[in-house]
Amino acid sequence: MNKLSWSPVLLGTGIVIALMGLALGAGGIWLISLGGSWYYCLAGLGFLVTAYLLVIARPSALWVYAIVVAGTLLWALWEVGLDWWPLGARGGLVFLVGLFLLTPWVRRALRTEPYGIERAIPARVPAFRGAGLPLSAILGLSLVVAVASWFVDHRTIEGAAPDARAQVPPDALGVPAGEWHAYGRTGYGQRYSPLNQITPANVSNLKVAWTYRTGDIRGRPGDPEETTFQATPLKIGNRLFLCTPHQDVIALDATTGQQIWRYEPKVRGELALQHLTCRGLSYYPGDGATAAAPAAPQDGQAKPVPDLPVAAAAGAQTVPECNAKLFMPTADGRLIAINPDTGAVCASFGGGTGQINLWRNMPNVNPGAYYSTSPPVVARGVIVVGGTVLDNVSTAEQSGVIRAFDVNTGALVWNWDSGKPDVTTPIAPDETYVPNSPNSWSISSVDEDLGLIYVPLGNQPPDQWGGNRSENVERFSSSVVALDIATGQLRWVFQTVHHDLWDYDVPSQPSLIDLTIGGQNVPALVQPTKQGELYVLDRRTGQPVLPVTEKPAPQGAAQGDRTAPTQPVSALSYDPPPLKESDMWGATLFDQLACRIAFKKLRYEGRYTPPSLQGSLIYPGNFGVFNWGSVAVDPQRQIAFTTPTYLAFVSRLVPRQNDKTLYVQGSQRPEGSLPALNENFGAPFAVKLYAFTSPLGIPCQAPPWGYVAAADLTTGRIVWKHKNGTTRDAAPVPLPLPLGVPNLGGPIMTAGGVAFLSGTIDYFIRGYDVSTGRQLWEDRLPAGGQATPMTYTGADGRQYLLVVAGGHGSLGTKAGDYVIAYALPKQ
Repeated sequence: MNKLSWSPVLLGTGIVIALMGLALGAGGIWLISLGGSWYYCLAGLGFLVTAYLLVIARPSALWVYAIVVAGTLLWALWEVGLDWWPLGARGGLVFLVGLFLLTPWVRRALRTEPYGIERAIPARVPAFRGAGLPLSAILGLSLVVAVASWFVDHRTIEGAAPDARAQVPPDALGVPAGEWHAYGRTGYGQRYSPLNQITPANVSNLKVAWTYRTGDIRGRPGDPEETTFQATPLKIGNRLFLCTPHQDVIALDATTGQQIWRYEPKVRGELALQHLTCRGLSYYPGDGATAAAPAAPQDGQAKPVPDLPVAAAAGAQTVPECNAKLFMPTADGRLIAINPDTGAVCASFGGGTGQINLWRNMPNVNPGAYYSTSPPVVARGVIVVGGTVLDNVSTAEQSGVIRAFDVNTGALVWNWDSGKPDVTTPIAPDETYVPNSPNSWSISSVDEDLGLIYVPLGNQPPDQWGGNRSENVERFSSSVVALDIATGQLRWVFQTVHHDLWDYDVPSQPSLIDLTIGGQNVPALVQPTKQGELYVLDRRTGQPVLPVTEKPAPQGAAQGDRTAPTQPVSALSYDPPPLKESDMWGATLFDQLACRIAFKKLRYEGRYTPPSLQGSLIYPGNFGVFNWGSVAVDPQRQIAFTTPTYLAFVSRLVPRQNDKTLYVQGSQRPEGSLPALNENFGAPFAVKLYAFTSPLGIPCQAPPWGYVAAADLTTGRIVWKHKNGTTRDAAPVPLPLPLGVPNLGGPIMTAGGVAFLSGTIDYFIRGYDVSTGRQLWEDRLPAGGQATPMTYTGADGRQYLLVVAGGHGSLGTKAGDYVIAYALPKQ
């Protein structure tokens, strides 16, 4: 007897597939209306027809779905070719649904009779005959294509770096081979060590020698989101010197990791901070030299300065005089001199206070809004200090002045303010520096033989609108400048971005290296940038060594603003190809569809698309292809070890009607005295800045997002390039997918032929063969390693590799307080 019946399996499956079809269809229609791909709408229709046929238990559902799979495969190959991760994102869900339709539970419920007529013996639709055959065949073909794509890599560049082309003394610039005297090891900022005990043959034997924990972790009251442990320690004698995010200074035994002394500067609370970090200390060996330029008065200032509630010497051990000195910049705007032997404050520095008040003569006083996050430069008897200002808070910020102080007395020797670039004599007591001038928050480099310091400069806030910028701001924003060490006078300027509207400030320390080009020795400067250029300049003149070409840029800025007609592009560039709709990515078809819709809604005309009211896609984003970690350069091979990162951001301008309303943050403004980020008080527009991600929080552009690469600095050729890092610590499910992930923190190279990097957003320190880029070794870190490693020789004669694992607040990597030393086993 016949009766109506429903198959729960088919009904449930049909409903799920119908919902998928509705989502794809509706989103697909939206995408078509924006001028995008028709695939999603057609696929949605195929899902709906399949769902209907399943509900009425017709075997033809398998035929229809086979067409959907075949169409998906052809479309995916047409868009991306044999590229596994883009292929997987397009076809993965479609493939899995097809597999489920071939399971016995579904096939047994399909019927050849009209719907509702139950047969005494259910039909069994075979998987490899009849209606099941086409679906099985296309799924098998899809699997073959997927496997084939695993062996195709369109982005890797294979090659071999040249052997040594120049001989460099191991104690170049007077730094012993086994020591590390500055952030980049020497004033040249090369991040290169002449040590060669660790080699590609033995690096896999590295083991943890000791671990030290500072006890300093983010999360204290008043901490900004970006509270980060980014320090690269110094190694002098048998001691390591480092600073913590909350500004403590620590000395360790370099061989055992035992703490020798600790100094706490008692930084003022309730600071207007966007960043709380210390990237490193500065060291003066104490040769007795003193700057000869006149010094400004240190007392009796006519302009008010903020009340610094505690002097460096208050409650601390002091010594009357220090020959050698460590210099520590603090978040409340001081520069403290410390005795490296004892941790005592050098009382004679700063007129008996042991410190310099960096707020002197500064406009727009707001404690915490200005301080030096990066170590100053010590050279020729002066210490040269820049500083960060609040980013995109207002048009009334502090000056970006660069100042030189006597290393022994703390007296002001010269000041270079890009707002008054021709006047470098010490400022009068009753004057203030030019407000809101471009600042230098990163690390400078120095060539004492040439008598020049090289300073990377940022932008005038706001970053995304420049209608009121002065002639000097236009000249110096996003530039690297060479200043005379003795006088502060400008020797040359090279601008990396004209009329910067993208926060492409110069974030990286310049690396100085002598290159052999055309048989001639050329003293060069290598300047990495956020937009992916590596400018190679003659550091004597600022003229390009590798060609720089002015190329047309997109036009059409916001009301009251303008765009530069051209932008400079180096012959050595990591600039990625412009994004296309087909470059959109996602874990599933659905978030990929959402990314395509978002892409089509945004303004995008390639690199340097101006910010807009509708929202502009900025690629590379202001996170940078390169950031403060810079690059490492090998003076013998004359190559750079680089870590390019690729992330797109969205920049959306928000018209301001007044200077009080929070247009961007609204009720989400941080508590206490923290600044209203991106509100741009005083400007016509606030700005909404955010990473271009899918609803699942995954970057919308396809991976890889991070690489390691080597470039020949004499030719501009990229020698090799490999994706780097996994999604283990960045995905909701800790799968170590080798997609290539972003990096923040610099690399180092060694004469042993091994490079090291810890800055990826997965928690590993890795070693690489400098010649080929092949990863040779890795070790799991207990927290994010967003700092630059260093290497040195211990008292036991072993070469140590030192890593700081403390995490990064805004990146969301795990916080920690670890200082970890690795070494080869004792012989």
